[in-house]
Amino acid sequence: MIDQVQNVSSLSLTRGLDEVTSDKSSSTFGTLGANALGSTALTPGQATGQSFGEMLGNMATETVNSLKGAEAMSFKGIQGKANTREVVDAVLEAQQSLQTALSFRDKIVSAYLEITKMQI
Repeated sequence: MIDQVQNVSSLSLTRGLDEVTSDKSSSTFGTLGANALGSTALTPGQATGQSFGEMLGNMATETVNSLKGAEAMSFKGIQGKANTREVVDAVLEAQQSLQTALSFRDKIVSAYLEITKMQI
């Protein structure tokens, strides 16, 4: 693996990581609309503007952006453009979001397996 890596510039900077560091994605709560703010009364079961699939998709996108941001920050640290504290913070944030995504995946797979074992 080390033989394949010739220099730092050949790694991820060619994959558009500069866009990730300058353009952070918005929170998933910002897309819920006026209903989430309580301006209109919701009844149980009424749609709030975002489906479960969209929420999972947004979470996955934010996790990928966090991982790419941490990777970009680590390259900045290697190049001397970022201090150690910034690199560690970015990597720890990426680690936490990845662990959260893996936890969601495990729960979803577990629920799917339980559903498939049910008798009809």
